[in-house]
Amino acid sequence: MMGNQKRDVKKYFFMLPNAVFELGLHVYELAIYAYLLRIEDRTTYQCIVSYPTIADKLGISVNTVAKYVGQLEEHGLITTERTDVITRDGLKRNGCLRYTILPIQNAIALYHARQLSALEQAAAQQQAQQQAEKSGVEFIPSDKAQSA
Repeated sequence: MMGNQKRDVKKYFFMLPNAVFELGLHVYELAIYAYLLRIEDRTTYQCIVSYPTIADKLGISVNTVAKYVGQLEEHGLITTERTDVITRDGLKRNGCLRYTILPIQNAIALYHARQLSALEQAAAQQQAQQQAEKSGVEFIPSDKAQSA
């Protein structure tokens, strides 16, 4: 009887890494990521599912799914690739996306690298401001929208 209960645990539950809560994800990113983990093939770390299916399961719009799937890719949590479907008439059509769940360590490393880069940029800006003040020059920080 205990063996059956253990099998049921693997069948009816999935693991969500604790570290995912440290990445500053939006609630929809977290929900989509959790859903993808729930339906992934645990040997290949992949799943194929459509935006409308994800939207329906999570109670959000298809556009919201598309937006936050892109964000999950930017965070290094998943990759996506297009699939093709051959219809009964022999026509090739676009299929759903194939999602690959990446190791959480990749996303953590990327998050920390981005945090460090932001700190280094802030420190450089502060140093430039201090030098400008010593020289008696007005310091105007560069804007991301401006170009050199």
